[in-house]
Amino acid sequence: MSMSEEQLKAFIQKVKADNSILQKLKAAKSPKEVVSVAKAHGYEVSVEMINKLGDEELEALVGGDCIQCTNYTAYYRHASFC
Repeated sequence: MSMSEEQLKAFIQKVKADNSILQKLKAAKSPKEVVSVAKAHGYEVSVEMINKLGDEELEALVGGDCIQCTNYTAYYRHASFC
């Protein structure tokens, strides 16, 4: 596992434990905004890494909710989420 993959996994675990980060991710409307949230909390992830996440990983990242289609997950993965 690469260092960036470890960072992403660590960030996902942090999101599961910190509701304030989760709320920021739910408001994100692009992969770039997701990366900005991660970096603001000390995690080095890239847009490419976010784009490669599978549906289950995206659900974990945003707390497993099927939220409105204005957020990143539903916007980019609409068919499998809503």
